[in-house]
Amino acid sequence: MLTRPDLPSRYRAIFVSDLHLGTQRAQTSAFLHFLQATDSEYLYIVGDLIDSWALQKNWYWSQDHNDVIQKLLRKARKGTRLIYIPGNHDENFRDFVGLRLGSIAVTEEAIHISAKGQRYLVLHGDKLDGVVCFAPWLAKLGDSAYEFSMSINVVLNRIRRTLRMPYWSLSAYLKNRVKKAVEFVSRYEEAVVREARLQHCAGVICGHIHTADDRQIEGVHYLNDGDWVESCTALVEHHDGRFEIIHWPTAAPIATPLKKKRLPAARIEIPVTAMLF
Repeated sequence: MLTRPDLPSRYRAIFVSDLHLGTQRAQTSAFLHFLQATDSEYLYIVGDLIDSWALQKNWYWSQDHNDVIQKLLRKARKGTRLIYIPGNHDENFRDFVGLRLGSIAVTEEAIHISAKGQRYLVLHGDKLDGVVCFAPWLAKLGDSAYEFSMSINVVLNRIRRTLRMPYWSLSAYLKNRVKKAVEFVSRYEEAVVREARLQHCAGVICGHIHTADDRQIEGVHYLNDGDWVESCTALVEHHDGRFEIIHWPTAAPIATPLKKKRLPAARIEIPVTAMLF
């Protein structure tokens, strides 16, 4: 089993998003190793667990993808409180918002109360993305462009591995270099921070843009848990209330795309509209 011996195995809460099951770029092996090596009282799936957009275009579902779902359900059966917040790529699961099955809850967003008693708004973030909300066709076009860049990335990194060079992300490079992309990320961060402030929260935890981050923005603690397509990152809360972004080792290169001791229970709030807890 792939592990990080320098890290503890149990946390108060774990936040992950953007796994994109249903695509070959999903780093399911690394994610399964992460789930096997860690445990928590709360596990938040912060959107885009499944990529319905990709499945509608080209069906792909391997045994590893089944294993991820089964492992998540097994954790819930063993007592982990699993909070699933669908994103834009798995928006069809928003039809189940308000559903509660044992330790599993499906909701649009949640308020996580940290060990220090601070309120954190937890949401995927797509509803604060102007492109997704007002030009969904453009969002899907952008998604196709992202898939194309990932295909190129596979070829580039095969060459880099032959030359014994480390993994390099073309999409991340473009996102950090293209002015419009940088402006989009900045506007997105400002929007989720503004929403957190409106809901009287000390911080916000989100996903959506595949960029892990931990910093203060205008007095609000902004946390993004990243993704499990390229960066393989998770956000964890330690039992003393500290938050940390974990970069998990990639178990295998991205596949070529197909052609055609338990502390006192913490409090968690769910918005009234979700009719949960």
